[in-house]
Amino acid sequence: MRMKALALASLVAACPWQAVAQPLVPGAVLSAPPSASTAPLTLAQVLDRAGESSPAVLTRQAQRTAVEGARLEAGALLYNNPQLALDRSRRMLPAAPGQREWSLGLSQTFETGGQQGQRQALSEAGQSAWLAELDDARRTARTGAAQAFFRVLALQQRAALDEEALRTFDSTAAAVAKRRQAGEDTRLDANVAAAEAGRARNQLAQSREALADARADLAALLRLPPSQAPEVSGDLAEGAQRVFVLADVLTALEAQPRLRAAAARESGAAAKVRLEQASRYPDLTVGLSSGREGASDARERVNTVSVSLPLPLFRRNEAGIGQAVAEREQARLDLEFAQREARAQAHSLSARVSSLQDRVQRLQQQVLPALLDNQQLSIKSQRAGQIGLLELIVVQRQALDGRRDLVDALLELQTARLALEALAGLNP
Repeated sequence: MRMKALALASLVAACPWQAVAQPLVPGAVLSAPPSASTAPLTLAQVLDRAGESSPAVLTRQAQRTAVEGARLEAGALLYNNPQLALDRSRRMLPAAPGQREWSLGLSQTFETGGQQGQRQALSEAGQSAWLAELDDARRTARTGAAQAFFRVLALQQRAALDEEALRTFDSTAAAVAKRRQAGEDTRLDANVAAAEAGRARNQLAQSREALADARADLAALLRLPPSQAPEVSGDLAEGAQRVFVLADVLTALEAQPRLRAAAARESGAAAKVRLEQASRYPDLTVGLSSGREGASDARERVNTVSVSLPLPLFRRNEAGIGQAVAEREQARLDLEFAQREARAQAHSLSARVSSLQDRVQRLQQQVLPALLDNQQLSIKSQRAGQIGLLELIVVQRQALDGRRDLVDALLELQTARLALEALAGLNP
């Protein structure tokens, strides 16, 4: 009978909605994409690799020598190196032609405006900013990798659902086609079943295309060869119900690496202003020299102490001070803008995470159980002859769409949750 044929096809779709978290084995309905040559990656493996292989992290690490060099130079005993001078002269005198004289001197320039202390403060601020930026680059890389991981995981599950849908509608279309040839089903029923099977096939192809792109993006983030597009394994709902208190998030913003880096840059800019202002004070140069002068029969040893101090009458470093003040104001504005932007993002992401958690909870506790119940009821009604093929396909489509909605909502929730954690300087 037609009822039994359609009921048998319906049973394929009557699996529990909880199967969303357990991807099915790809069937033979479409040629499956090539699988990764390595074992599926877990979230912990992705985070560990991303934290060390990110180009942004490697770029920051490459700046270590520059930061260390600036620190060593600022901590030197004297900023100016001593100067050694050797003079040798020959005098042509009538009484003593070819008389040779010489002198040896050593001079040292001393800063008088406390420039060394300001230079050390500038170096310490630069080192603090570099460490914070390195931490921010590592956290950003790990957050991006985690988001890419959950996207691949969600698309794997979407592809599994689409394979299940294709098997369901293919079996329905095959059963209706046989009934149509026997003259027991209408042309309308056959067309509807064939159209749903075609839509399911296109949906599966689209999901596999998106999955291939997501795997390629994850491989690029992890610096894997293009031929090693990774598969992943894990729980799409991991950490999804973590509760965020807005007040705690706003408090944690002060320790965010990006804000710490901006604050260190402002501190360094202020130290540079003081350094440029201290450059107005003239440097004191003290020299000592000793030499031999005079005729060979009347040699004299000459010891000389010299002190020189330039007079800052015309050039007073106005250009350097003005540039440093402008940089300080820019750094202050950057810090204020970063703080306002972080607070605004905290409010927005907190509200989004809360809304997505409510959506996921409604799907899990209300929508999907009702759709599963409708599936079972539709099978009974179809067996009893109370509904036809069109009503049955509608119920099947609603159940599959509900499970897809849960996967999409979980992916959106994970993306927003990870962004909020990264904003507050929390894990990963």
